[in-house]
Amino acid sequence: MKTAHPTIAPVREIACDESGWEGANLVAGSSDVIAYASVRLSVDAATEFLRELSGGAGHVKREYKASHVLRADRRSKVKSLLGPAGPIHGNAFVHLTEKAYFVVGRLLDLVLGQSADAASAGVVADRRLAGLATTLSREGPETFGRDRWQAFLAASNAVLRTWKPRNVREPVDAFVDLVETLAELDGDSRVGAILHELRRARAAAYAARARLIEHRTLQPALEPLIPALARTVLHWSTGGGVDVSIVHDEQSALTERRIRRLERQLLPPGRCLCFRQVDSRTDPRVQVADVLAGVARRLAADELRGRGDTELGELLRAYIDPASCWSDERSWSRLGPTR
Repeated sequence: MKTAHPTIAPVREIACDESGWEGANLVAGSSDVIAYASVRLSVDAATEFLRELSGGAGHVKREYKASHVLRADRRSKVKSLLGPAGPIHGNAFVHLTEKAYFVVGRLLDLVLGQSADAASAGVVADRRLAGLATTLSREGPETFGRDRWQAFLAASNAVLRTWKPRNVREPVDAFVDLVETLAELDGDSRVGAILHELRRARAAAYAARARLIEHRTLQPALEPLIPALARTVLHWSTGGGVDVSIVHDEQSALTERRIRRLERQLLPPGRCLCFRQVDSRTDPRVQVADVLAGVARRLAADELRGRGDTELGELLRAYIDPASCWSDERSWSRLGPTR
């Protein structure tokens, strides 16, 4: 007879981890997707669940990772992780980021907007610019071809990077020069109309990039984990109605100053965001979040590339943030939560 899982932790102490973050060059990594997972489990529940996933009756002696359940012979383990009978069902949340779409959105936010998306940690977006980003992401690859589209993404990413703070104009000039070339190739489509708007924004882009560099410590443009964490806090705090405590795998992007800024942005006066970072090897709850993030990233990336698993994708739906940063219609129809 199967024993019941230990009690879910009654307090809102949430364990978080990510999968797919490979640094500030978002368009040149091995993964197209970042998955940010959070779980609400007691330490005992997480330990027991890891023991079940590992197939052992004793102590879990090694750090458990998503790769341990994603091997070809472990399909049943993925179903155990995501299925309705498991302990994370109803107690987990996954925010997905389609990297290319994130870069396009932040580029438009910087050059054509007032950086409202970055300034608000992705919570307050300009609807018009979000619509332009969606159009550009969906139609750009077919309009210009893979190589030119990849060049556009790389130039966009370079404008958003701040690792050379004195270099204000060069990335902007390279980007706008490329935009002018692409606009001449196809200036009559919806994508062409967006490019025409961008090609006229060189001077505004200089000023915007200077502001970006000035505020890079607290308001970085290329840190998708910050809006993912913001969405996670809003989810578990029920929109700021209750306090949450986050235990997180060690992550350099989530500095104390950035966390306190998120607290002020997301929570009403009197509510607090407790946040501490740990070595995932010391906290089984973070390991469960890591496993979920890795599995979600793999399934979502496969779906984005047109080779998704229908059964497992359907199980993943139950966990996905409806406000995930995602533009691809076909894959989202299979990943996005049903209403």
